[in-house]
Amino acid sequence: MKLDPKKTALLTLDFQKGILGFVPGAEAVIPNASKAVEFARKQRFQIIHVGLGFSPGHPEIPDTESRFKRIKESNLFLKGTLSAEFHSSIALPDELVVYKQRVSAFSENHLHLILRSCGIENLVFFGISTSGITLSTLRRAYDLDYHCVVLKDACIDADPEVHRVLTEKIFPSQAAVLTVEAFIAEQGD
Repeated sequence: MKLDPKKTALLTLDFQKGILGFVPGAEAVIPNASKAVEFARKQRFQIIHVGLGFSPGHPEIPDTESRFKRIKESNLFLKGTLSAEFHSSIALPDELVVYKQRVSAFSENHLHLILRSCGIENLVFFGISTSGITLSTLRRAYDLDYHCVVLKDACIDADPEVHRVLTEKIFPSQAAVLTVEAFIAEQGD
């Protein structure tokens, strides 16, 4: 299905320098992710880079036990710091960045407002990790009635079998799941 560029956004999910260090082998998907972003730029899709971003002192993270406690203790993902910076082959300095404080791209931020304000109906996305931000974002986007496309070879998970099961068995009920090459071919570039 050919997507209307005026109604389509490409979301890169957690392609930040700090995240790349957490997921072994994550650098392997950078070429595919970069190719998808370049294609989206040529097609004039709205491009939004979504990633972790906290205020100084991490007031968004409780001191109680949580999966984010390590981030707070290590003083990571402060907006404007190296760990929160997006990979240079993925994001350009003038492109839109939306920060989140939890797993989903829609968590505690204004992403949905931006998408609706821009008239976006279609979301094309990929992320690190498949079982984290990609899964959480797909579930919320589907509930918000977006038409979703997940680019499976621009996603990675620490567990390859989890990635396979999600992209082959779970995601297809809520999204078109394609390789970057298949997506580009489908769009007729």
